[in-house]
Amino acid sequence: MTQAYASPTVSSAIGASAAAPISPERKRSALKSIFIVASGNFLEMFDFMVFGYYATYIAKAFFPTGSEFASLMLTLMTFGAGFLMRPVGALVLGAYIDRHGRRQGLLLTLGLMALGTLAIAITPTYAQIGVAAPIIILLGRLVQGLSAGVEVGGVSVYLNEIAPPNRKGFFCSWQSASQQAAVVFAALIGLLVSTSLDADTMQAWGWRIPFIIGCVMIPFLFVIRRHMEETDVFLKRKEHPKLGTILRTVGGNWGIVLQGTLMAVMTTVFFYMITAYTPTFGNKVLSLTPGASLFVTACVGLTNFVLLPVMGALSDRVGRMPLLITATVLGAVLAYPLMSWLVAAPSFGRLLTVELLLAAIYATYNGAFIVYLTEVIPAHVRTVGFSLAYSLATAIFGGFTPAISTALIGATGDKAIPGAWCAAAALLSLLSLVIGSRLAKRA
Repeated sequence: MTQAYASPTVSSAIGASAAAPISPERKRSALKSIFIVASGNFLEMFDFMVFGYYATYIAKAFFPTGSEFASLMLTLMTFGAGFLMRPVGALVLGAYIDRHGRRQGLLLTLGLMALGTLAIAITPTYAQIGVAAPIIILLGRLVQGLSAGVEVGGVSVYLNEIAPPNRKGFFCSWQSASQQAAVVFAALIGLLVSTSLDADTMQAWGWRIPFIIGCVMIPFLFVIRRHMEETDVFLKRKEHPKLGTILRTVGGNWGIVLQGTLMAVMTTVFFYMITAYTPTFGNKVLSLTPGASLFVTACVGLTNFVLLPVMGALSDRVGRMPLLITATVLGAVLAYPLMSWLVAAPSFGRLLTVELLLAAIYATYNGAFIVYLTEVIPAHVRTVGFSLAYSLATAIFGGFTPAISTALIGATGDKAIPGAWCAAAALLSLLSLVIGSRLAKRA
């Protein structure tokens, strides 16, 4: 990481921690803003999660091939295809937010997410309209991906800019915490639906219920997000660069984007492993009941919801790097042995134990990573820079984790191989941290 990026921004953040205390009124306003901005982030993750949870039903409804494995792979690839649009959303919508404001841009992303969700919820099956059905589903996922490409970055930047100087880690952690609330909500709805309806009814229309619930939430979330206030950091800027200027600035500092991408590999791979892939892994690979797998997923989300703000606050006290290094080392060393122990004697208890341990590692890393990345990117390109780094990691690595894990198990016959995928992701992020830290010291 170059000194031009790292030192001034981080130093100013550290120096500002000694500033005068924030008034109670400003604190209440900031907490209200956390809820308002995180509400839309909740919907984004809810929609992504339910697609992963109901992959087996979606496979039969829209991708019938005569082979259960092939149909599931097509569905998981469609799930991953949404992530390919994230870099596009990061560049185009990220630049829009950096030029026109955090509030206006986040309203736009919510609208796009709503369109994608509605398309998936109401599209007739392959048996009803033929090949048009999977095409519409794919297009819905691409629109969702376009929106999600900047949603995480936009929310993270917004929270960074409204946070008190010495509380940025805690505030930024609520971006990820809101996603965990969505994981819990989606899993509990899935558990309720799957235990209330028989298998035939679930396949016929039951799997659509969570998507319809997502559609019902949209008007309420629009009303909430319209009450967002623009950040002082954005309002005080005298110049708002155009798309071309932003892209040239980001391109001229590709090193920070590359390091951010590699750092984000671990957080995206671990997240989609312990959330989106858990229901499929528990049901199809470990032969556990769908209800048991969804309950474990809900526990994972609840654990992360609690731990992420704790780790974000801890990073405010001890620094970002100690948590980042600790989590990547633990992930690289423990992921595969934990998975091997699980598949040796699959059970609900073992699945819960392994997933919660991986969740703790993820929360430790993510609690420090999100705020770290917002701190080292200059304000005038902060949204597009953060979003591009994060979305590239998600598009290349994290989003395809369910498909890659399924393919690796099919190719090797090793049911624990998803643990090796997690370990490789942790090792890659660890190397990025070490090399980036050394380059910063030399600069």
